[in-house]
Amino acid sequence: MHYKLFPAFLFLLFSLSQTKASFYNTKSTSSKELAVKTVVTIDDEVEAVYNDLHSNQYALPKLESFSQALKSFYTLKEKGLVTKDILTLVDFSLSSNTKRLWVIDLTTNTILYNSLVAHGRNTGEEFANSFSNSNESFKSSLGLYVTGETYNGKHGMSLRLDGLEKGVNDHARARGVVMHAANYVSGSFIKNNKRLGRSLGCPAIPEELKEEIINTIKGKSCLFIYHQSRDVKTDSELVS
Repeated sequence: MHYKLFPAFLFLLFSLSQTKASFYNTKSTSSKELAVKTVVTIDDEVEAVYNDLHSNQYALPKLESFSQALKSFYTLKEKGLVTKDILTLVDFSLSSNTKRLWVIDLTTNTILYNSLVAHGRNTGEEFANSFSNSNESFKSSLGLYVTGETYNGKHGMSLRLDGLEKGVNDHARARGVVMHAANYVSGSFIKNNKRLGRSLGCPAIPEELKEEIINTIKGKSCLFIYHQSRDVKTDSELVS
């Protein structure tokens, strides 16, 4: 499993804006030993992890969204901001009628869940295309989050989220943007309405997966919400 093989230099690679690191392997010839230089980039390692994912018969995420999410995880891991080797990826570039949330165990490179997930009602219809960090915008916020604590609210068991990108999602907790379940996140809703239901800005998930997903990712794991319209901020711009 590639994640277990990642040395600390990977975290340094990302924090130095993906500069290249190198190591030397030696092999003998009949006349002398030659030092062979091998250059490994963070993108090489991310692609290796992606290619080694155990899908559990789920669809794989796109490499582009997975790459941004995994690099973000490395940054948080280096800073000690996450305590679980669990990565949750939400890809809002995809139709809301598809399963666009993945929960991945990075210790085993295994996809644990692949689920429907809703975006905010003012973020778009079937496709998400408008995002906000503002209160009462009823829009989703993109970017990098750390999961917080659970509580029981009007949707039952829910999970607080802390956005780490200033001006992008850092008002998530104050806005009440949380992960919760909703009956409009279902195949039957799609069948009757031609699209998934929408939230007030929360990444809402199906009722039947609520406890499993929330219990898996709660307590300082990495959540990344992707859209092709923007790149993740560098770690120097993250909210502490």
